[in-house]
Amino acid sequence: MGRSTGPADRASTEHLIAGLYRRQHRRAPAFRWVDSPRKALPLLTGMPTHRDLQSWVLARRPQGTPPLAGDIATGLARLRGALDDAATHPDLTATVKKSDKDDRHKPWPQLPPVQAIEAGVPLREVLRQSLHTPIAAGITWPVRAVIGPQGTLPVCWYGQQDVTWIGLYDMLRKLGLAQYRAHDADQLDGWAALARAAGWWWPGEDVCVLVERPVLIGPRRVGYRDGATVSW
Repeated sequence: MGRSTGPADRASTEHLIAGLYRRQHRRAPAFRWVDSPRKALPLLTGMPTHRDLQSWVLARRPQGTPPLAGDIATGLARLRGALDDAATHPDLTATVKKSDKDDRHKPWPQLPPVQAIEAGVPLREVLRQSLHTPIAAGITWPVRAVIGPQGTLPVCWYGQQDVTWIGLYDMLRKLGLAQYRAHDADQLDGWAALARAAGWWWPGEDVCVLVERPVLIGPRRVGYRDGATVSW
């Protein structure tokens, strides 16, 4: 899913995103489709960055209504917290504890799955790495870094490349390692359907900007339907 190069399912994408807007008590936006992330940039003026969203959790909050992107992010954080709380199977915990005080704050090593399990890395982390490394670290973050300096791009979601977190919770459920509440499972299924249908998307207050899926995903290179390429 994360490397799909087929066209986006535009009708399903718009229906699902309109549902996210309704959940935040907003009306459905106008949808603007473009063929590459660079073509999206001129349409993103005024949309909030991560720094803008962070200002809404400070003691001195900006005046006005919080941006929709922040509401979506907050709802998603709550959902992922609930899904994490439901994943309590003992097989997901580490078989070897970090004993040294300094080691407790270090990330788990990046190892092939069998070696990671043998080294005591928690199964939850092994599964997370199996999705994060090839998709988020291997495609999403490099492309984002090329098309805009760190911290300057508005907040967006990545459609098919959100499989890095969606796939983890889905695997835990399918392996019998987590049982989610019906409401949370329904929301997870909605995000999974969006990942199957969409490319990157930026939710504005009245307009949602969406990018068609790439036509090529190769080593250190992604090609788009307008002929644009991003290399790193």
